[in-house]
Amino acid sequence: MGTRTSPLSIRLQALICLAAILRSAGLLAADTEALGTDTRALGADTKALVGGTLIDGFGGEPIRNSVILIEGERIVAVGQVDTLPVPELAEVISTEGMSVLPGLWDMHVHLMINGHTDYEHWDKTYPDQFESVIMPASAHQLLLAGVTSARDLGAPLDASIAVRDAINTGKIPGPTVYVSGPFIQKEPYPGTEAFRWGVEGSRDARAKVRRLADAGVDVIKLIDQDQMTMEELEAVVDEAHDRGLIVVAHAHRPEEIRRGLLAGVDNFEHTGLSTAPEYPPDVMTMIEERTAQMNLGPLYWTPTVEGLYNYEYLRDNPEELDNTSWHLGLSASIIEDIRSSFAHPDRLSYFQITPARKPTLQHKFEQLRNAGVVLLIGTDSGIPMKFHSQSTWHELDVWVNEFGYPAMQAIRSASYWPSVLMGVDDQVGTVTEGKYADIIAVKGDVLRHIALLQDVDLVIKHGHRYK
Repeated sequence: MGTRTSPLSIRLQALICLAAILRSAGLLAADTEALGTDTRALGADTKALVGGTLIDGFGGEPIRNSVILIEGERIVAVGQVDTLPVPELAEVISTEGMSVLPGLWDMHVHLMINGHTDYEHWDKTYPDQFESVIMPASAHQLLLAGVTSARDLGAPLDASIAVRDAINTGKIPGPTVYVSGPFIQKEPYPGTEAFRWGVEGSRDARAKVRRLADAGVDVIKLIDQDQMTMEELEAVVDEAHDRGLIVVAHAHRPEEIRRGLLAGVDNFEHTGLSTAPEYPPDVMTMIEERTAQMNLGPLYWTPTVEGLYNYEYLRDNPEELDNTSWHLGLSASIIEDIRSSFAHPDRLSYFQITPARKPTLQHKFEQLRNAGVVLLIGTDSGIPMKFHSQSTWHELDVWVNEFGYPAMQAIRSASYWPSVLMGVDDQVGTVTEGKYADIIAVKGDVLRHIALLQDVDLVIKHGHRYK
């Protein structure tokens, strides 16, 4: 991704960094003008977000009456109305009465699917439109929902790379996308070979990872690792780590978790375990032993609970399915095909066991939280009746309003922590001088009313205002 930064901006960033060092030592007040740099000299390419309550992503007290200066793609200064002058030529964007926060991450999306309830039909009908229509539509919907970074976990390799690169070079709108390409598993399910790759022996496992790495994927995704030999599983993880790639793995069954922990998986997906009321004691012991190893860094987990938790409500109150936000970018025929697939939400085989799973979700979530894992916001967006324009705020809403998770921590799970795991926390994840300007804003107090995120008022990604 190209970065356009003026010489003045570079000087300003250096001075701001020096100011931060001096302030931390108690040698300078929080005022950039004390360094002799007048931010009012910034040019007409500057945007100034003025007046909002800033939740910067670090978890501290929100900054009232905030000022955020953006030049080109980057944030060049963060302060308050009383201390940070607004450049005379800047485009002033009022955020009075708004919560301002880092652009959201969704760490588990499926750009190649859009809520259709019949996977077999979808996988046969639309592969030739994944790259040209469906994945771009999904990405655009995510962006307008306030998701400025997303991890796409499972799609044909060429389409994944092409759509990611088209977004990241500005050809089409969407969040910054990190892709896995095809899943790696022991044996692909019939008809899914384009986006699920099987392995036969450790040598083949390493070869598959190398092929993905050479193509430029950002992460390796494992599923059904309990069906692999340990040699195959370890080959996948070791080869990925050798290539600088993190490994994401399903946690649907106890043995998937056990083996994944032994092999060194970085991030588990889903709460899993079907209708079982909790994780087995030996699995919890292994998780706790792993989180205690500070030298290995955090163990990350993406629970993806909202699709299951909200199913019964959606089944009985299907008006939300009429929300046209999920139509964006899709043809009339695709929209009608998706809509007709959930004509009877109560009859879907995908969800028949869900009412028995729902009561277990909060306890499993709390087990993971109490064990010390770092929880990440991810949604499985794209699964039946779950749309990219809605899923992320639903996940946050369940965590905060149903599970009692603190709103500030939930926002960090959708901003700061994903950026740390993906190794880009020096570029995004917080509203900080020098980082990309990925910023959203909503009217009202999002820390008290997290559901305000269902209607994001302002979306800025890399300094460009999309909404």
